[in-house]
Amino acid sequence: MTVTDPTRSAAARSNVQARPSGFFRDLWTIAMRAIRAVPREPEAFLPALFIPAFFFTVNVGALQDLTEAIPGAGDFSYKNFQLPTAIIFAVTGISRATALVTDIQTGYFDRLLLSPVRRLPLLLGLMVSDFMLVIALCIPVMVLGLFVGVSFGTGVLGVLLFILIGALWGLAFTGFPYAIALKTANPGAVASSFLLFFPFAFLTSSTVPLENLTPWMRAIARVNPITYVLEGMRSLLSEGWQWGEIGKALLAIAILGTISQTMAMLALRGRLAKN
Repeated sequence: MTVTDPTRSAAARSNVQARPSGFFRDLWTIAMRAIRAVPREPEAFLPALFIPAFFFTVNVGALQDLTEAIPGAGDFSYKNFQLPTAIIFAVTGISRATALVTDIQTGYFDRLLLSPVRRLPLLLGLMVSDFMLVIALCIPVMVLGLFVGVSFGTGVLGVLLFILIGALWGLAFTGFPYAIALKTANPGAVASSFLLFFPFAFLTSSTVPLENLTPWMRAIARVNPITYVLEGMRSLLSEGWQWGEIGKALLAIAILGTISQTMAMLALRGRLAKN
């Protein structure tokens, strides 16, 4: 029969330390778990590279000579014009919302609610990973653009701001798939959230300049936030530091982000209320 020394047991218990906790630590833990899962799910991000690269190549090949021959086009570069569109296509809808649905369905999300993890990082941590991922997705598209001759009138700082604006747009849009994921826990519903992007993507100056659109489509484009994001990004390519255009782009992102992230936070509150 083994006799346990109560003094030793007490000493051992005193050496056991709780996991350091805190908002930012929880945020980083959730974000890193999501990032580590990305290589195991290439189907989640490879289309986001292929589709914009394909449309960029096809649109430039089909429309470059036509658009640059328009009277009054001057030194208009269709390659410069199309690169922001490719970036927006690459980053929009990229999120870990499908993985969140899996966590809900397997009960992992509920187990997290029983742990000391703070509630807000459960969602914000995923968004941090999304932000890191969309920046990574911007880089190959940028390399393709530079390879075919896209030039920046604002230098290296303009390139960095260009990528940042695209990444912020991608982050602003993530609230919609997360809201659907938390509300429905249905992967099909989350996948269909990309359909919300189609009116934004095509009822705007994504393929031809705003002034060349028909009057009715130009009127719609003027209330479409992507129009201002595209114009802000294009100004960094061709026109230099046009702070008015850049400011409008950031304002459009802020408005959309406020709407989508509010929806996501309300959906998170509703999900927490069920547990």
